Amino acid sequence: MPQVDVIVLGAGPAGSAAAAVAARAGLSVALVDKASFPRDKLCGGGVTERSRAYFKDAFGYDIQFDDILSTQEVEFWHAGQRLSHMQAEAPIHLAMRLSFDDQMFRHALSLGALDYSGHRVTYINGTSLELAGGTSLEAKVLIGADGVNSQVARHLFGAAFDHDQIGFALEVEAPKEDDSAALRIDFNAADWGYGWRFPKQENVTVGVGGLTSHNPDMKARMQSYTDLLNLNSIPKLKGHFLPFGHFKTQPGRGATLLAGDAAGLVDPITGEGIAYAIKSGHLAAEAVIEALKANTPDRAFAIYLRKLKPIHRNLRIARTLRKLVFSGRFKDAFFQKMAQSGRLRHEYLNVLAGKQEYPALLLKSGLSLPRFVLRGLRRRS
Repeated sequence: MPQVDVIVLGAGPAGSAAAAVAARAGLSVALVDKASFPRDKLCGGGVTERSRAYFKDAFGYDIQFDDILSTQEVEFWHAGQRLSHMQAEAPIHLAMRLSFDDQMFRHALSLGALDYSGHRVTYINGTSLELAGGTSLEAKVLIGADGVNSQVARHLFGAAFDHDQIGFALEVEAPKEDDSAALRIDFNAADWGYGWRFPKQENVTVGVGGLTSHNPDMKARMQSYTDLLNLNSIPKLKGHFLPFGHFKTQPGRGATLLAGDAAGLVDPITGEGIAYAIKSGHLAAEAVIEALKANTPDRAFAIYLRKLKPIHRNLRIARTLRKLVFSGRFKDAFFQKMAQSGRLRHEYLNVLAGKQEYPALLLKSGLSLPRFVLRGLRRRS
């Protein structure tokens, strides 16, 4: 049975970041994924400057932009009306996950991670795995970076997420019908969610997503949105669940850690997940390095949880602010203010582009918050 310091299950942004950081520190790493790379991934592919900074920290080099479209044009829409067409201070990079994820995966392997891609996990026993075909792997620590339907989370807690408490998205890669480079966000395309049109170099990604409990017929939402955009040729839709603001306060136990979507680390307003995936993978690897250096692998989760506190705090604030953006009680007033306030649009765009976090948005925009939101922020700070 091959024995390593750490097994990383899932070779997306979180898993590849964890594997890269751990391998660079001299740990033996098995990087496991059921897919063979390159593989495609349903995702808008928005890579913010936040993501870019975290990428540099984790992988030690800058993103390769060969097939990535970068834009600073952003349009906000609500109820069929364009609120603004703005120039972001920082570019938002629109990647195809097929090549972007492969770039990270290959770099982790180049640093020494062992390649177990194309291997399905049939059984988890503590921090050890059995793979289809009979291979067994044994490790001191296990990092589950295996997405919203995480096998590792199911092993720990019996279920990954309650699907009624998270989000669902439908998405399609459609042919480009114009040369617009503007990233478009439609806040009313779904309840407690939004629609998006992300231009890429060769095509355009169009999707809608929101909380499943508020959108029982997401296909109808998607049809309405594609009609609004006058998309004539619609390839087959693809759908996936999103841990949309329902992060795990205890993402692991002992020598088993969860990172990225498996830990629910997705912005509950913008839906950004790549940045938090890379960062949490990096932090998970750092926790493993510290725990193994002290010969206390069972302390890895406690160390990791401490490192996650800034991310958890930001997501708690965003989850409270989400009530302003999406709840029927305050939504219309919020978007009226957004239509009238260039400052609010500007500061929100800086959050979207990864230039600042939510506390700065509140401070700089001078946003007047309802009392229930203020109470929630005080409880969570």
